[in-house]
Amino acid sequence: MKLLIANGHLIDPAAQENTGMSVLIEDGKVTGWIRPGEGVPEGCEVFDASGMLVAPGFIDMHVHLREPGQEHKETIASGCAAAVAGGWTSVCPMPNTNPVNDNAAITRYMIEQAERAGLANVFPIGAITKSSDGSELAEMGEMKAAGAVAVSDDGRPVPNAGMMRRAMQYARDFDLPVIDHCEDKSLSSGGVMHEGRVSLLLGLKGMPALAEDIDAIRDIILARDTGAHIHIAHVSTRGAVEAVRRAKSEGISVTCEVAPHHFTLTDRAVEGYDTNTKMAPPLRSAEHLEAILEGIKDGTIDAIATDHAPHHADEKALEYDRAPFGITGLETGLGLAFNELVHKGLIGLVRLVELCSTNPARIFKLIGRGTLVPGSHADITIIDPDLKWRYTNAGSLSKSRNSPFDGWDFTGAAVATIVGGRIVYRK
Repeated sequence: MKLLIANGHLIDPAAQENTGMSVLIEDGKVTGWIRPGEGVPEGCEVFDASGMLVAPGFIDMHVHLREPGQEHKETIASGCAAAVAGGWTSVCPMPNTNPVNDNAAITRYMIEQAERAGLANVFPIGAITKSSDGSELAEMGEMKAAGAVAVSDDGRPVPNAGMMRRAMQYARDFDLPVIDHCEDKSLSSGGVMHEGRVSLLLGLKGMPALAEDIDAIRDIILARDTGAHIHIAHVSTRGAVEAVRRAKSEGISVTCEVAPHHFTLTDRAVEGYDTNTKMAPPLRSAEHLEAILEGIKDGTIDAIATDHAPHHADEKALEYDRAPFGITGLETGLGLAFNELVHKGLIGLVRLVELCSTNPARIFKLIGRGTLVPGSHADITIIDPDLKWRYTNAGSLSKSRNSPFDGWDFTGAAVATIVGGRIVYRK
């Protein structure tokens, strides 16, 4: 089957293209570009993208799909449905499932479940240590052979520098990025929000920014020592951003991502004790949000990743101290990026595509993705930057409803998501 994405504006930073162009697809691959005025091939289904942006498929580097073991929160199928509704053609689920994705069998299972769903691509992230308990390295080579694109104990930071050093040495030999949730638990244990003036006023135990800063600096030093690639997950502090910026200037192999809620909300959002504002890392104070925005603007931050973390309503209905950390984000990530970054003039559309597609594909070495050059996979995100819409938890395609953005209005959305040459979502 041939599909022509006609009359759209192609933005492909990897190919240095930012122009009016139609994209021809056949058998799941991009087979050519057609400039305005050139003829349309015969026998094509035509998708009219007039007035829309055509971008390489967006890749969410950090999600939690909960399957296997916690299907009451999310399944791979429901998570992928939410992903394509948000414009993400590929998602990379963290290993904190039950059992933990610490072996090739679970890695393969996750990929097979995604193939059955037939929506977004799934590229699993394997565990650094067995059961993510920090005591024994997992079989990284076997997981990579099964389809894992990186390793992480996300949610359970590797507490021991010696173990992290060995993990980096091992991962380097398999050419796998090591992803760390940077949090020194000896500083943050028992905390439920950012430590600062607001936590003091609310009577909630805080998690200091220092807990993230120390772990980020430790990981960067270990990456310099081992030559491994360290990727800092969901940076949220000024200190972590500055550490990454310095490391890049020194040529250390470090990248980082930011979650949309960390460039949108501050700890003031916790004042109503809504447990949908409880996440790890926590919402920080304004000075940290400003540092995040500067890091996005100057290129220090490489990617936007949602950290989609679904939880059942009963769990989030507990007191703030007892409720679990995490919010959903697949369906609101792009809207928040437009509202807070693009429409406010902080970044342009090319930089947005870099953050959501080009750079994630580069960091995880996803060959044939993050670009739409002929021969690449036909994963495409089609965007209307001026579309006004409202997100509601009730309308979410996720099995969970734990978003603080219920009822928010957005301008800019994915209006169609194409995976492997198939239109899997239309708004």
